[in-house]
Amino acid sequence: MVEHFAVNGGARLSGAVDVVGAKNSVLKLMAAALLAEGRTTLENCPEILDVPLMADVLRSLGCAVAIEGSTVHIDVPADPGAEADYRSVSKLRASVCVLGPLVARCRRAVVPLPGGDAIGSRPLDMHQNGLRKLGATTDIVHGSVTATAGDLHGAQIWLDFPSVGATENILMAAVLAEGTTVIDNAAREPEIVDLCVMLQQMGAKLEGVGSSTLTVHGVEGLQPTTHRVIGDRIVGATWAFAAAMTRGEVTVRGVDPHHIDLVLDKLRSAGAEITTAEQEFSVAMTGRPEAVDFVTLPYPGFATDLQPMAIALSAVADGTSMITENVFEARFRFVDEMVRLGADARTDGHHAVVRGRPELSSAPVWASDIRAGAGLVLAGLCARGTTEVWDVAHIDRGYPRFVENLSALGADIRRVAGEPER
Repeated sequence: MVEHFAVNGGARLSGAVDVVGAKNSVLKLMAAALLAEGRTTLENCPEILDVPLMADVLRSLGCAVAIEGSTVHIDVPADPGAEADYRSVSKLRASVCVLGPLVARCRRAVVPLPGGDAIGSRPLDMHQNGLRKLGATTDIVHGSVTATAGDLHGAQIWLDFPSVGATENILMAAVLAEGTTVIDNAAREPEIVDLCVMLQQMGAKLEGVGSSTLTVHGVEGLQPTTHRVIGDRIVGATWAFAAAMTRGEVTVRGVDPHHIDLVLDKLRSAGAEITTAEQEFSVAMTGRPEAVDFVTLPYPGFATDLQPMAIALSAVADGTSMITENVFEARFRFVDEMVRLGADARTDGHHAVVRGRPELSSAPVWASDIRAGAGLVLAGLCARGTTEVWDVAHIDRGYPRFVENLSALGADIRRVAGEPER
């Protein structure tokens, strides 16, 4: 059934919201379970569409997966399959992270090129190059990434860009390789650290966790484990932007505020009052936000996933902001939808210039990806009238209980069934 969110602008968000496990972590942890025979249990998992989609990918490899609310049990056989099912893989980008574990466990992998969000090209060259350094032979054949290996051995690997996906796949292959692997210019995101913590619980030997140089001492085998997923910093930051945009006061619980230090600093510059504690923070804004500039960069820089929220904030800020996108080139398609809401925004290559207005105007808009959808809802909260946000299945993939959480904070939003009138 086709659904959209109907958002009535003008509400001031107030209250507290709990954030559960990170989407960008749980899917990779589910893939990591393939590295050990037996039952791995993940706790604090978000109840989002991508979790059952990844469960289907694992089932296609012979695993038994049980989802019980926020807990996921994964039973991995002694000999998992090496060929992932196209129908399952095609539905989400993160499914490519089974490549590294399958090469490590099975010495063979066939993973169809994945689908997911429309935010630009995300080539797998670095994934393949890293696996080749470890001794695998890889290619793309009939629309699938294929890899075979006799013995995997340690290697010195330099990443041209600190790619999260490449770091994860190379790391998960290297933990069962013979010898020592050094990954230079590795991604440093908190979700990478979360994966490393789980791998260490399984028996992996790692050094440099959280730094740009990861050292992996290969072991003969790993054991299943129970692991709690870290809080979703992107969801937490989304609520922070929502508080600032609506001149509200919101406490976010379940996220390490240090994981979004730069976000909170930007909101301080915009005029928000920020307080932090262990695993929670609060954002209070009494007046109109001041314009600030944003530049997306790999962690610890400003996350590209939050670029739509930065543009939405800039659209209602006092002054002119420049937003520079350095990670995914197609994220700026979101700007076209913001213009439909009355935003004064222009793009030129990697840059967007946004001149803030006191208020936006409602319109029907379409979400092109998870974060664009959330950004459009936040913009709708600051628009006159009722904004219809369509293609909300994207939002459901990344934000558990999105409508319910916003409603609890005072937003006037509801989920509506029915076809759009284009």
